[in-house]
Amino acid sequence: MTPAIRTSRLTKYYADIRGVEDLDLEVATGEVFGFLGPNGAGKSTTIRVLLDFIRPTAGSAEVFGLATTAESIEIHRRVGYLPGELALYDRMTGDELLRYFGALRDVTDLSEARRVAEVLDLDLTRTIRSYSSGNRQKLGLAQAFLHRPELLILDEPTNGLDPLIQQAFYGLVNEVRAEGRTMFLSSHVLPEVERIADRVGIIRGGNLVTVASVAELKAK
Repeated sequence: MTPAIRTSRLTKYYADIRGVEDLDLEVATGEVFGFLGPNGAGKSTTIRVLLDFIRPTAGSAEVFGLATTAESIEIHRRVGYLPGELALYDRMTGDELLRYFGALRDVTDLSEARRVAEVLDLDLTRTIRSYSSGNRQKLGLAQAFLHRPELLILDEPTNGLDPLIQQAFYGLVNEVRAEGRTMFLSSHVLPEVERIADRVGIIRGGNLVTVASVAELKAK
């Protein structure tokens, strides 16, 4: 089966500052993969290359066998994305924003996004300007799930969520796994990744240190 994500010697420099270097990574279709590392380790850089928001300095990346630099439009159709730094239209209500993103994706059935919002206890009738940071994060998650994507790429998805809502999010992760879909989530919190991921890649200073199952990590 074609991997959901594959990179080969992926390298990205910002002038003389290293983002990632010689990153060889493979994420199997149907797994929940945790991408673990401290802030500035290269997690967001990797994600932005996968989505073709930035271009690699060297090496290559594929999503579902599609080259990120040549077939990004098709990749975007099949991926749901939550950025680490979420910008929203403050004057819209939560539901208006979901309808806006649905229109961009040519999706008229918003039931999945509204269901996720309900699971996360988010009031979609309120304006986004009235939302706390945690509620903005919930809305970001709802839009990522909106079109039931084959692959969810979530950058620090539990930022700002209180413990009870984190538990609800973990339930959504288990649903994705049970449906055979794939999730790639970045985090700097080891216990969280251990709890929900099948395998974990640890990145530090732009270099992939190790990839292991959660059981192997705990044994170490």
